[in-house]
Amino acid sequence: MIKEISSTQNPTIKHLVALQEKSRIRRKTGEFLIEGVREINLAFDAGFELTQIFLCPEIAQTEALEELQTKISSTTEQIVVTEEVYKKIAYRSGTEGIIASAKAKKNALNDLDLPENPLILIAEAPEKPGNIGALLRTADAAGVDAFILANPRTDLYNPNIIRSSVGGLFTIPVATGSTEEVINFLKHQNISIYTAILQEAISYEKQDFTTSSALVVGTEADGLSEEWRKAAKQNIIIPMQGRLDSMNVSVAAAILIFEARRQRGFTL
Repeated sequence: MIKEISSTQNPTIKHLVALQEKSRIRRKTGEFLIEGVREINLAFDAGFELTQIFLCPEIAQTEALEELQTKISSTTEQIVVTEEVYKKIAYRSGTEGIIASAKAKKNALNDLDLPENPLILIAEAPEKPGNIGALLRTADAAGVDAFILANPRTDLYNPNIIRSSVGGLFTIPVATGSTEEVINFLKHQNISIYTAILQEAISYEKQDFTTSSALVVGTEADGLSEEWRKAAKQNIIIPMQGRLDSMNVSVAAAILIFEARRQRGFTL
């Protein structure tokens, strides 16, 4: 029997709002929310456990829901909510009247299942969830084998990361760790480190990325830490042709990672 909730003061709804707004609650419960049919489908395909589905019949499209219904496990609780309740728990508009709660993954480095000749994108300490989301979209578009956050300053399941990644959080292997842990992991896996650092650098298109490679970018304000400089096989730069000396981190990452992908050959 499908449960119905019509009050915004319902304890379940209050819990969902807390999950949207507070990383502390997400970490404590190991839960997070996913909005939209596409994002929920991607999470399901990636093996995430969906615990609850919240449907708003006034907004939801029948065809999209029918497709999702074929995937939903019998253990996933389905709850119908009113439009007022849905707007209370929704993080953004235009999400087709469906929200799921899911169990977060641990995203441990040692859980990454890498191929023989991996291509990895790494970002150190990005602060803005929007930038992390854009980096995930870039990683997905280039078909990298993993995306790693070193020294993360926000949790991966921040709703703005999920929104700005357009579900990219669920389409590629993702891991987090301290800079020291990530460097040790790469060394243990015999993966060469190429860092976007100005000093002692060569132009990115002159570097060979056809062997096991990790491309590392830092924040626009602080760049990369000294640990990366010491660990790098080679520092690389993007030659700037204008008067400004920096670009958005996701744009820089896209230029570097697509050059690596070009060298390895695109698959159409």
